[in-house]
Amino acid sequence: MTLLESRAEVRRVLEEHRVVAVVGFHPDPTKPAHYVPEYLHRQGYTVIPVNPALAARGESYFGQRAVATLAEIRTPVGVVDVFRRSDRVREHLDDILAMQPLPRVVWLQLGIRDDHTARALMSRGIDVVQDRCMLADHRALL
Repeated sequence: MTLLESRAEVRRVLEEHRVVAVVGFHPDPTKPAHYVPEYLHRQGYTVIPVNPALAARGESYFGQRAVATLAEIRTPVGVVDVFRRSDRVREHLDDILAMQPLPRVVWLQLGIRDDHTARALMSRGIDVVQDRCMLADHRALL
């Protein structure tokens, strides 16, 4: 697929894909990895937290039980939203590609880029957004 960069492409993702799995979800409401997903939930998105420690404790957020891996999710996911350092994104490639069905988009949050992983995802038909904040784009475009 493609690297999505235009406002129109990003807007289409936000409008069409309402189920978001959040890799690196954080329980602290002062962290972006919590308040961005919380904002999306308040906007009507289904948000699935992905964090092995929270899953091991059986925690739930926004009405969804935390999972340890993306491959555990059985609901079709439109967007995998990644809150991990750029040098850690590649560690999640196999987990993303193990999802059934594959997600439509992988979104790397503001400040996060991994061109190698982006190319690998696009070669499998997954669109990629890099270095953008879903909260800021939602506010600006919708």
